[in-house]
Amino acid sequence: MRRSATAILVALGVVLVLLLSSIFVVDEREKALVLQFGQIRQVREEPGLGLKIPFIQDVVKYDDRILSLDTETIEVTPSDDRRLVVDAFTRYRIADVVRFRQAVGAGGITTAENLLNNILNAQIRAVLGSDQVTSDTILSTDRRALMNRIREGAQNEAQALGLNVVDVRLKATNLPAQNLEATFARMRAEREREAADEIARGNEAAQRIRATADRTVTETISEAERDAQITRGEADAEANRVFADAYGRDPEFFQFYRSMQAYTSALRGSNSTMVLTPNNEFFDYFYQGGRGGDAGAVPGASSAGAPEASAAPATPDATGGVTVTVDEPASEASAADEAAQPATP
Repeated sequence: MRRSATAILVALGVVLVLLLSSIFVVDEREKALVLQFGQIRQVREEPGLGLKIPFIQDVVKYDDRILSLDTETIEVTPSDDRRLVVDAFTRYRIADVVRFRQAVGAGGITTAENLLNNILNAQIRAVLGSDQVTSDTILSTDRRALMNRIREGAQNEAQALGLNVVDVRLKATNLPAQNLEATFARMRAEREREAADEIARGNEAAQRIRATADRTVTETISEAERDAQITRGEADAEANRVFADAYGRDPEFFQFYRSMQAYTSALRGSNSTMVLTPNNEFFDYFYQGGRGGDAGAVPGASSAGAPEASAAPATPDATGGVTVTVDEPASEASAADEAAQPATP
């Protein structure tokens, strides 16, 4: 009884092991091949469960997602003979799993990436080193068209490996280390030349602006002075008209007013001494009552045969007026004393 139970358990275990060995699972991110002695017996590209003969058939799985590959850094020489160091990467996926297995064998992804790397390097050299491509083209907006050409060339060759090249991009395009310093020096010289040109143009523009501003200032000042002269002339004309009108209305008052102005100008500051003849008309309004009808005679003095008298220095008195003393001959002292009385305006 015990032996039969043990045999049943052993049989169940064997059946379970055989069942587990004959079942495999394909993930949605994978593709699978069922191999029998190295030959492809079954292809599973859909996710789910699969069956195989245990211990005779093997299952090989490959990633069905888009994969990335960084290529080796290589040097290319465009048509202008300026060497460039190019670093690129690609995106690819396994399109035909059967052809992929036949091309790479048991090497799998590692062997496929080595082969794809060689294909990409060859295409990069062929495209970037063509006669129509220069270093400026590689660094310009035409770079996208060049990458598309590299991808198309790589795709044609990668189909033999069962691969689909999705995209190719140039990560970096630099000059070799030995050429960088010379290139930087040339770039600095070009930028310095451009800066000097900009400074020269700026100075020229500044000179034009200053000249325009100076001319505007000169014109404005000239116009202002012209307007001022016109205004002063008009004011003087108006003043002369007013004076003429005043003189026409009252000549005596106008003569008195002008005499006061003359006194103010002549006796300004320390200039308080004057030498005049007694019959001089300048001090007519310093005498009491004025000259009357005869502006050249001194009141109380005879003009016929009288010797000329000299006027003493005129000095300001305590009230701010001017005192004028006239010296007459001795024979007419009384009349001269009367005529020489100080008069205060």
